[in-house]
Amino acid sequence: MSDFHEEEILGKAYDARLMRRLLEYLRPYRRVVGLALAAILGYGVLQAVPPYLMKVEVDRYLDPTRAAAPGLLARLLSPNAAVGILQIAFLILLPTALLSFGLEFAQSFAMQWVGQMVMYDLRKQIFAHLQRLDLSFYDRNPVGRMVTRVTTDVDVMNDLFASGVTAIFGDIFTLLTIMVVMLRVNWRLALLTFAVLPLIVLVTMAFRRAVRESYRRIRVAIARINAYLQEHLTGMAVLQLFNREARSQEEFERINRTHMEAYKDSILAYGLFYPAVEFLGVVAIAVILCVGGWMSLHGAVTVGTAIAFIQYSQRFFRPIQDLSDKYNVLQAAMASSERIFKLLDTPVTISDPADPVPLPAVVAVSTSSGDGDGMTLVADGGQRIAVARGDGSGRAVEGGDGNPWQGRRVEFRDVSFAYDGQHRVIEHVSFTIEPGETVAVVGHTGAGKTTLTSLLLRFYDVQDGVILLGGVDIRRLRLRDLRRHFGMVLQDPFLFSGDIATNIRLGSNWISDQQVREAARRVNILDFIESLPNGFHEPVKERGATLSVGQKQLLSFARALAHDPPILILDEATSSVDPETEYMIREGLRRLLAGRTALVIAHRLSTIQNASKIIVMHKGRVREVGTHHELLERRGIYYKLYQLQYLDQEAMAIRSRWDLAAT
Repeated sequence: MSDFHEEEILGKAYDARLMRRLLEYLRPYRRVVGLALAAILGYGVLQAVPPYLMKVEVDRYLDPTRAAAPGLLARLLSPNAAVGILQIAFLILLPTALLSFGLEFAQSFAMQWVGQMVMYDLRKQIFAHLQRLDLSFYDRNPVGRMVTRVTTDVDVMNDLFASGVTAIFGDIFTLLTIMVVMLRVNWRLALLTFAVLPLIVLVTMAFRRAVRESYRRIRVAIARINAYLQEHLTGMAVLQLFNREARSQEEFERINRTHMEAYKDSILAYGLFYPAVEFLGVVAIAVILCVGGWMSLHGAVTVGTAIAFIQYSQRFFRPIQDLSDKYNVLQAAMASSERIFKLLDTPVTISDPADPVPLPAVVAVSTSSGDGDGMTLVADGGQRIAVARGDGSGRAVEGGDGNPWQGRRVEFRDVSFAYDGQHRVIEHVSFTIEPGETVAVVGHTGAGKTTLTSLLLRFYDVQDGVILLGGVDIRRLRLRDLRRHFGMVLQDPFLFSGDIATNIRLGSNWISDQQVREAARRVNILDFIESLPNGFHEPVKERGATLSVGQKQLLSFARALAHDPPILILDEATSSVDPETEYMIREGLRRLLAGRTALVIAHRLSTIQNASKIIVMHKGRVREVGTHHELLERRGIYYKLYQLQYLDQEAMAIRSRWDLAAT
């Protein structure tokens, strides 16, 4: 229930602080809003014209026994009844109706347009902010809630601007205009009409309470539906594997029924409110018919005045109904804006420093072809500094001092970190990755291996200690400068909707088609891509649903290779592929890793035996450091891990021999 606490809170129907922030989104479109307000004012004034024209027509032409009061229309209209009626109908009423149509269209179109523009701006701002938030925010907040903020809550903002703020202003102005006209025409009949207002206020208050409660329940139900759908659609394979379809259907039916019941209560409230207001309006008309008719018989008012008041009373209660409905729009908008601004006000804890240290990137322009024997021109900050050969060797030019693919020195110095701020995942970790080294990190599940890479890329910030890149604290670097030094391949590869080339290039337009093709060739997935009907333009469904796990992993390798990073991070990168595919990847990476700084996290110890240095993690601490042979000679944690995997491999080999013998 706590996950949906934000949806339960509705807040005040009007919050001046929130409204001021919301109105700031109208500032770029203030001219259009001004046009809409002018149209609303004109439309409100014109609403009082038709009943008055009816009064003039009845009193001047249809009831000739009574003399009409002198006025502007009396001087303009013809004394002839037939001509005067035609003048009222076609020269005044018809143009008034056409002008009302134009003004209503103008204000409706203008505010709908403004509403869409505000939605566009707000969604763009929310998404940009979501991209800047650190990963710890997503650890605390489910994806379904964020989707609700960007979709449902922003849609409510559209209702506010398109048919809320200006409509409320227009209804109030129309109501005041009609009240003023009614008082000027006959204040006694006007007060009789206004006598039902206390009853309308009571009905409206009851309606608001009922709708407020049902709206709160609807909000919670929608949030539950979004969260449930997001979780279960993502885990559909597991759901079907364990035959949970019937159970999930029952759970979803229960959530869906809650939403339906809440909406039914809302429908009941609306179904009772509008007829109640209509009934009170009819009561007011009945009073006018009785009292106005009696006054007309005694000469207190004209027949035209009584008829005009009946029409005015009908127009008087229509804005009252609209205002009650707009109250709910305002209520929903205040609640949604509270949630949106809470999200936008969430501080970005991991950001660029106020005084960043410049760290130019190592940029490579590959000229190699075939088997990678060509040359690679490398520049740092636009300056040519070295030429590296495809086999990893390099020679310095123009002041370079070695292979530029070695990148910069990485150092963890007494680093400690806890995701919740209390229970440390890693503690007092210190080690160094020298330029050009391939350093492997091994250990049991939960030892803190992946946490090291998250801290290195500043997905999280360390609580104690410091991480240095090229001798500079990474917290003093721009995030863009820091992360463009790294290429990362995760255990669970993620592909976006699009095509294969787009997923390899990943928005980096400077990567040519030839580089994309070369990256695919190096990880041995080129043949598979070329076998597809559309090759590199073959569509990729959401999360790469049409590809195998191994194929997605190979594409993520190609993505990292295409970006040619100075430092490569492999986080269990070969755990999701079969041995044959793993062998192809290892062959493809052999030339790339030569002379390049690399951090490899692996469970399969056979994949990191040639690493320059192996770091053994255990319970968040560095327990052993050394080469493969050095660690085996120590017969410590690494030796035990190796023995366990060796025994597993031996058992698998024996089972395979038995299976072959049985066949």
